[in-house]
Amino acid sequence: MESDAHISAIRKRLNKSNYSSDDFSPEGGEEVLKFKPAEEEPLTRRNSGETRTLHGNFTDEEVDLMFRKLQHYNGRMFDFDELRLTPYDSLLWNLKKRNRRRGNYLPAYRNYDGSGLANWEKFQKGINQYFMYDPDDPAIDGMVEEMATLPVIDVEQKEGGTQLKLIITFNDEGQALFKPMRFPREQETLPNHFYFSDYERHNAEIAAFHLDRVLGFYRVPPVAGRVFNMTFEIKRFADRKLAKTFFISPANNVCFHGSCSYYCDSGHAICGHPDTVEASLAAFLPPEKMGKRKTWRNPWKRSYSKHRKAYWEVYDDLCDKVRDKPPYNNGRRLQDLIDTHVFDFLQGNLDRHHYETFRDFGNNTFHMHLDNGRGFGKSKADEHTILAPLYQCCVIRYSTFMKLAKLYIGPEKMSILVKKSLLRDRVSPVVLDVHLIALDRRVMKILREVAQCLEKGLDVTEVIVDDFF
Repeated sequence: MESDAHISAIRKRLNKSNYSSDDFSPEGGEEVLKFKPAEEEPLTRRNSGETRTLHGNFTDEEVDLMFRKLQHYNGRMFDFDELRLTPYDSLLWNLKKRNRRRGNYLPAYRNYDGSGLANWEKFQKGINQYFMYDPDDPAIDGMVEEMATLPVIDVEQKEGGTQLKLIITFNDEGQALFKPMRFPREQETLPNHFYFSDYERHNAEIAAFHLDRVLGFYRVPPVAGRVFNMTFEIKRFADRKLAKTFFISPANNVCFHGSCSYYCDSGHAICGHPDTVEASLAAFLPPEKMGKRKTWRNPWKRSYSKHRKAYWEVYDDLCDKVRDKPPYNNGRRLQDLIDTHVFDFLQGNLDRHHYETFRDFGNNTFHMHLDNGRGFGKSKADEHTILAPLYQCCVIRYSTFMKLAKLYIGPEKMSILVKKSLLRDRVSPVVLDVHLIALDRRVMKILREVAQCLEKGLDVTEVIVDDFF
């Protein structure tokens, strides 16, 4: 148990936290709907294991009751009968139409003519204040295909980091971040491993891009899977320092390990079969001079310690402190942060210590969902604490809630939609079906948290916030 002095020190450090702020855009208010527990159907918090399952179709009594109550209080906003009949793509389109803000583009690209640009240039030029890319832009799928197929002309190791990453340059001068395959798909995160000591998974990066796209967030840069010939596509174009780390293993496989702070030695080498290796390739964002970025500390960052817990893991009052400070006390930023944690809970990613935004867009912009390599590691375990911002703040964006509601009600389920999207990748199957089924279970658990927030008697519009994003 922590001493009183240690507890006091934690509180002082939190109170001194400086959440940077620039300009923000206030949102309009909505009418207040009071959500009261039904006397005839009392609800209690249920154990996470007490759910009914049928071939991956997860249901929960609290969620079902919440839907009935919401439809009774406002059948226009929460018409779940109509939602059941609405195709998921149509729901995304309807939600997109509600946001009439056009958004700005990066000023550095204002005078760029769109003709004659490569797909990677079109992607960078198309970054908007409200989304990383337009899903209807054919350049996005074109770029994903090109990352998987274009000839490589240069390879260099990315500086920094605990694990090996390469910068791949293609013959159209586009670049991508290479993360190699470390495990077979069947191998899950070991139960005794801390989240910060696990390898990053290349297939998690690919799956996260498709999950983000299915959710209609569009905050993950495009990612493609590719099988590389290590001799002719990596070593041949590597600089001398990287090339010197190549060797032939006792099993006659081509291996290399590069140079980094932790996992770059012969004991942690990347080996081919015998000389091919699978990898993820994430599209590069614009260079700093074209699109300056700001890094923000996640208030719900974990301790990254074997012995200590973060403040929010010990106390449940962090949201009261966060939501009163810029940039979370106005505009969309708190809802964006909770979107990020919903996204991370679905993929099982505990490693979200910071996030980034584009400086040119100020505070009225989206959070980039970068570095997703530590997701999709556990198919049977759900890390409930990833949802701490949701259940401590009791806030979720209306559009996010309605998407999750649709994926819960069906008939289209998240597992099916993500699997269909992943089939387009060249290293499909990207993840095993057990991880896809876990998505449906986690959708239910997110909605259960919303139901339990509403059962506290909070105003519906305070919990399910409609900011038209």
